[in-house]
Amino acid sequence: MPKPTQRWTVRRKAAVIEAVRGGWIPIEEACELYSISVDEFLAWERDIDRYGVHGLRTTRYQIYRDTATRVSPRRDHNVK
Repeated sequence: MPKPTQRWTVRRKAAVIEAVRGGWIPIEEACELYSISVDEFLAWERDIDRYGVHGLRTTRYQIYRDTATRVSPRRDHNVK
């Protein structure tokens, strides 16, 4: 298990998910230890299930989060 005072990285998030899923620590205890909400932990689980470990990257979160519902406006530019 990662130290509670460390910065969150993809590997640290994955380690906490693995520990909870492996039964080494209850979800409530992990959330209290790392000062995260159950909703945040469940979002990590969802992201790792959908996108793999790379889905846990915070810089990619916005891109991954609403991929299915996001519509990109199309702009036609007449370039001369």
